[in-house]
Order: sequence, then structure tokens, then C-alpha cells
Amino acid sequence: MFRRTSFRTTRFRKTRFRKTGFRRTSWAAVLLAPALTVAPLAATPVNPVLPVTSAQAADAPYERVLNGTFDNGKTSWWSSGNTPSTVNSGRLCADVPGGTVNVWDSMIGQNDIPLEAGQPYTLRFTASATRDVSIHAVLQLPAAPFTTTLNKTAAITATPKTFQFTGNSTVANLHAQLSFQQGGAAQPFTLCLDDVSLTGGAIPPGGGRDFGSPVRTNQYGYVVHGPKKASIANSSTKPVRWSLLDDSGAVVKSGRTDVQGTDAASGDHVHIADFSSVRKAGTGYTLVVGNATSYPFAIAENPYKALSKDALGYFYDVRSGTPIEAQYAGDAYARPAGHVGVAPNKGDTNVPCLPGTCDYSLDVQGGWYDAGDQGKYVVNGALADWQLMDSYERSRAEGDIAGLRDGLLSIPENHNGVPDVLDESRWETEFLLSMQVPAGEPLAGMVHHKVHDLAWTALPTRPDQDSQPRYLHAPSTAATLNLAAAGAQCARVWARYDAAFAHTCLTAAETAWKAALDHPDVYAPSSDSVGGGAYADTDVTDEFSWAATELYATTHDRAYLSRIDTEITPAGFSWRDTGALADLTVVRLPNRFPARMVAAARKRVLAVADGFVRDERSQGYPNPNLPTDGAYVWGSNSVTANNAMVIATAYDITHRDTYRSAVLESMDYLLGRNALNQSFVTGYGTQFSHNQHNRIWAHQIDANLPSPPAGSLAGGPDSALQDPVAQQNLVGCAPATCYIDDIYSYSTNEIAINWNSALAWVATFAADSAR
Repeated sequence: MFRRTSFRTTRFRKTRFRKTGFRRTSWAAVLLAPALTVAPLAATPVNPVLPVTSAQAADAPYERVLNGTFDNGKTSWWSSGNTPSTVNSGRLCADVPGGTVNVWDSMIGQNDIPLEAGQPYTLRFTASATRDVSIHAVLQLPAAPFTTTLNKTAAITATPKTFQFTGNSTVANLHAQLSFQQGGAAQPFTLCLDDVSLTGGAIPPGGGRDFGSPVRTNQYGYVVHGPKKASIANSSTKPVRWSLLDDSGAVVKSGRTDVQGTDAASGDHVHIADFSSVRKAGTGYTLVVGNATSYPFAIAENPYKALSKDALGYFYDVRSGTPIEAQYAGDAYARPAGHVGVAPNKGDTNVPCLPGTCDYSLDVQGGWYDAGDQGKYVVNGALADWQLMDSYERSRAEGDIAGLRDGLLSIPENHNGVPDVLDESRWETEFLLSMQVPAGEPLAGMVHHKVHDLAWTALPTRPDQDSQPRYLHAPSTAATLNLAAAGAQCARVWARYDAAFAHTCLTAAETAWKAALDHPDVYAPSSDSVGGGAYADTDVTDEFSWAATELYATTHDRAYLSRIDTEITPAGFSWRDTGALADLTVVRLPNRFPARMVAAARKRVLAVADGFVRDERSQGYPNPNLPTDGAYVWGSNSVTANNAMVIATAYDITHRDTYRSAVLESMDYLLGRNALNQSFVTGYGTQFSHNQHNRIWAHQIDANLPSPPAGSLAGGPDSALQDPVAQQNLVGCAPATCYIDDIYSYSTNEIAINWNSALAWVATFAADSAR
């Protein structure tokens, strides 16, 4: 998954919370390109801080700098590549080079400072240097027109001295830059900073947020023969009247709300309006409660048919190693092939191992770019691949049409006699196969954990313009078992369409299984997080169980049965926690497993699904994700979608309408019926996410670039606030509201293949189940 860079190159790392399966990124060292070479910002700031009066600001000296005392090391601070810096005795000390020309040739700074128009800002800091020098303290926009709030000179000596400067902002922007510029010196010196503070503005950190109407609906559309409910934030302890209006303003239905009560995740007091009895298809419906009106929405026979197609179409747009053609993706999303060795790109055609891990190179073209970055990770890709293939297997088992259709998607392989969902999954499967260690090499049969750039690239960077060298990272047991699982599934689903490819997949899967047995504890290090996420996992018992399940389902070799020893739990599943997938595969393919195993798996799946349904009903906003600790994790929307997948599987087992309704209400949550009044799916609804963190689609930064394509799922609320934009603007947020649609908020607003595969699976189920 991934992070961000804009006017600089930023290094990040992913670490692990618990075994939740979501990525966590923290700031590490940052290298800054010269300020005059940065990419332009969009003309209008996203979610700008609103201007207020100076009188208000005088009473509110709010701190705007993060970690100004360096108690947390260098977190949130960067320095130029020629100015290495470390925290020493609680001070940030940087070695400034001599012989540079411009003041900005050597800098220390912090980005994403929120400014309000018409407000004064006071900068205070303590500094010393190994010789007498002058530096510039600057607060400005980091891209053209470089609007400056403050630019002052400070004379620094060996004796620490405190400085204070004040300037007035003329702009409202969430992404100003505070920098200390000390280039242009003839001789090198060391500069130390401490107690950096920037105060100002009238809106407190985390304040000034407006979620619009308190009437929250599925902003896209409800199914004619399905539940139709709205959540209303209303303080009344008694039912209130609601009215459903059609596009002409005529009242179609009215009633009184049910009082749900206080919703812990959002802090809202919530009412529920139920208009499920309305079954007249149409567009432009609105729900009115008092003086508040919802965003418009549709009621349709099958509103999810289009979303299923778009959510699956996302994967063509993130293909690596092939041109993305306008005839399939549209003009705005067309681009040259990425990572095929055309200058300045180093390509994935002959990628060497990271020094010290192996002495060969592999051709690892193809696959899908993981998320905001352009790395390709086996453990994440295999889960996404599995969900697409499982969607196909589900459709075949249930006799539904959408998952079996050839020609469904706008991709080069359509109309080739193969369901498009399998064509798309094959693009990733072939990449996974290419990551296997060749015969004759040490660790033969194992699988390389990932391939990505040596260092983080700037935001935005189109894949064909990526000049970073690429490296294979060491094999891991987790990656090896992921290939074993996905390869076995591939052999099963492709047997009827391409026997040779199915055989290749099974051979690779069986080879990987044997290699994992020989090397059961080769783990990806959590420290391997420069230029790409670590995706570390030191417990692979779940991967062994999942792989054994897929291999048994395909081969019926009873040797695998003893290794199927995980069960689905209320923790669900993720790229790191794959044990639940064993039960999901067993109940998907009951004729391939012993009857007692199937009965036990069904019982567990239904019990977990029932818990998810209860969790959804217990909340004011219909989310089947109810964290036991109340904290929303990175990628929380994928938890919602994955849990909805479990509920949908329970429907397939029982055909109880309770489960189908719960899945549809989960989609309501993702499409706007939530505490933020925000659709998290690009292009669907009125207020939808469109500034997701991504290096290819970065319209917020460059108006010449598109926003993410329709059907892209944003990560969603992350109450840990793991990026500076979130830390500056979401302070004090209720867990369910810890989200901002900003390209630099990588912890709340990234996109990722395993999140979109979950959305695609659930949307396809919703489309198939329309009746």
C-alpha cells in the first residue's frame, strides 16, 4: 500500500498493528527536491480552512507544527538530500554543506501546515550553529505561486538563541510548508533546531468540519426489492417525521423514525427512517427530515450492475507492463506501458535481487500496481487475485450470470470465450508465477516477497516515467504459500478454458508448497520498508492452512487435509490473516471436501456472519465492522467489504433474506450512509471520494491528471491518524469520522488492489442477487 510524496521524495514504512492486516506508515527520512522544481498544486485547495476574523484568532493560539520538540525523533520533519539530519539531545541537528548557491539548496522543513486566510501566524524556535551564519525561516505555499506568509532572516551563533517572527496569511490552504533555508554558505556547518512552534488561526486543529445534511442515505441507489433505510443524526429522543420525495418534489411516502440512540463510533445520536416498502424505480429521490434534505438517490432494479463492472474495471487501469489504451480505459486514463525498460524507466524485464539476497535476475513484468505506490507485492496481490477468482467460482456455483460473462469488461481480452473476471485475474496470476525462485538456485521453489523501487518516487509519477531502479526482495514463506494457494485455485478455474495454463499453475503451486515445507520460517523483515511496504508477517500457520485447502480442493490429495487447521473467526480476514479463507473455500466447494468438514465450516461461517449482522444492526450507520476496541484501522473500508463478503457467503449457504439485506446495507454504508455523509466510491453518489492517494491519478495536484477512475474504493476512517494531514486536520475526531478526502492523507485515503477486489466481489454479489 502506500504513502505519499509531492514536492519531495518521501520514504515511508509499513509496520504492523496487531495481526489486523492493514498497513501502517510512519515518517522516516525525507529528501527534498529544490523548491523551485516542484509540481504545481491544483488551483483550488481541497477542503480549505475557512477564513475567520482576527478577533477570533486572538483568543486561540493553536499549535500548527507537529513534533516541534523532536520528542518523537524526526517524525514529520524532512531535510534536503544534501543535508543529513539526526535528533541529538532533543534537538534536530543537520550537517549543512558548503559551496551551494541558493538559500533553498539546503533546507529543513515540515509540510502540510494548514493556513487560514486573513490570520496572523507566529513562528518561534531556538537555533544554534557551529559558526555564525544567517538562515531564512519561511512559511509559504510549496508550489507556484509560492504565496508567502512569512520570510525572515535569523542570525545564528554557537549560543542557542530563541527567535520569534509573525506574518499574515493571505490564502486558505491545508498544505503550506514551513522551512528553514540555509543554503548558499561557503563553508559547511552544523545547524541545530529545537522548540519549533507555529501558532495561529481561529479554527482549532480538527475543527471546522462540515458533513452536510444530517440525513444520510445511499447516495447512489437502492435496489427495488431490497432494504431502503436512511440514518439521521438528530438529538431528539422521540421519533421524528420523515418524507420521501420524488424528483418532482411530490411526497411518495412519509412516516416516523425509529430512534437508534447514540452511535459510539461517530458520537451521533441517530434515528433510522425505513422506506423499504417503496418499490417504484426512479431517480432524484430525496429524504426530508425537518429542514434537512438528503442528497438525491435512485431506486433501481439493479443499481449494482454498473458498480460491479467499474470496480472490476479498476484492475485494468492498474496493470503494469502494458499500455493502458484509450479504447478500453478512456482518453483520460490512457498511458504508456510502465516498467518495461523504456527510458527513463528501468523496467521489470530483468530485475536483479536486492544486494545480498540472491545473484540472479527475473523477468517480472505484468501484475497490478499495489496501491498508491508502484510496488508489486505477492501477499497482497494473491488475496486480490483470490477474490476475483472466488467471485467467478461463486457465480458458477450459484448459477448467476455476471461473474460468468465474457465481454463484461472493457479490456483487451474481452470476447475471447473466457469470463473477463478470469482474464483480469490471470494478469496478476502470471506475475505471481514469475516471482518464483528458479530451479537450481538456493531456495528454489520459494517466492520473492515483492518487487519495487529502490526509493520512494514523487507524487505524482506515471509508471513509465519512474526512473528508480527496481529490485526483487528476498523470498518469504508467506509469499510462497500465497502462490501455492492462488496457483491451486488458478488450476481449478482455468481447467475448462486453458488446460496448459492450469497445469502451469498447479505445478508452481505444488512446487511452492514443498518449498514452504522445507523453509517454514523465512519471514519478510519489517525493516524492509524503503521504497515499498514491508508487508511483514511472522505467523504463517494461517497461510499453510489456506494453501492446503486450495490444493486439496484442486487435487483431492488427502495429504493436504491434515494441514487445514484454521477457522473463520470474528476477526475476519486480510492479506496478513488468511486462515478464514480456508472455511470460505470449503463452503464454496462443498462437493470437494469431506461432509463433516463442510458441516463444521458452514456452522462457523454462519456464526461469524450472524455476528457481523448484529454488529451492523447495533450501529447507527450500517457497518458490519465493529472494532472491539472502538478503533478504525488503516483500510477500514476493506474490513467492511470483507465482512460483507462473509455475510454474502452465509446467504449463499442458506438463501435467508436477512443476509442479503445486510450485504446491501453494507453497500449503503460505503456509498454515503455513514457519519461523514460521504460515498467512499469514486463516481458513485453526490459527495464521493475523488482525491485518493495515488501516483498515477493526482488531479488534486495537477489539473492535467485525472482523479481515480469510477469504482475506486477509498481506504476510509483510520482513527490512529497516521499521516501529517490527518494529524493536522482530524484531531479529536470520532473514530468513524477520522477521514479526509485529500491526496496526501495516505492513511485514510489510499486505494489498493485488495480493497477494490473486496468491493468488486460484494458489488457483483449485489448485482447477481437483484430480483
